[in-house]
Amino acid sequence: MATLRFPKRRADWRLGRWTAKCGVACFLALPGYAETMAGLEIRPATSGAPEVFLRGQPAPLTISLSHCAGRGICAVSNHGLKLGCDLELIEERSPAFISDYFTSEERKRVAQVPKEDRELAANTIWSAKESTLKALHEGLRLDTRSVVVTVENVLADVGDWSPLQAVYAGGEVFHGWWYASGNLVRTVVADSQLERPISVSNDLTFRTLTTGSHVLA
Repeated sequence: MATLRFPKRRADWRLGRWTAKCGVACFLALPGYAETMAGLEIRPATSGAPEVFLRGQPAPLTISLSHCAGRGICAVSNHGLKLGCDLELIEERSPAFISDYFTSEERKRVAQVPKEDRELAANTIWSAKESTLKALHEGLRLDTRSVVVTVENVLADVGDWSPLQAVYAGGEVFHGWWYASGNLVRTVVADSQLERPISVSNDLTFRTLTTGSHVLA
């Protein structure tokens, strides 16, 4: 953190790491004490993707994290899954943005959504692309049009996690979920079928969970 010059970047970095530590502690049912959190480290792999270390040793977990508008999100799974998550502000995306970063199929899907839900549709598709590129450990180094996202029934009043699918160039399929609340949309994807996400608040009351595919903090 000390290498980051600007206060906002430091705050965002710290938020992402803290959210990841909370998510991992909950996933492993660790006590939420200072000693536990100090023993958890989130280090960058050579690709830049976050990795978990517990008391100095690699933990058999896969995580992905994101932050936006002062909120953080972390997806946690057992090791071996290609996993990605993203958090986006539901904001206007210009026609130029959609033309540059979306495929023709995605542009059609956004245009077919009722006008009042188009911002949500555009940002959900964009978020799912970001999640998929994170799962590939490539991020925005890849062309965003190399990922084609399919989201059904993108409506603002769904009120629960809803399924989506993303297909990477060459045919690799990622399954996932999206959820909109307030002015933010969250997405998570993996290279295998995922159970509906388990949402965990950040109140530090870490509970033993019957873990499915992953936990969101």
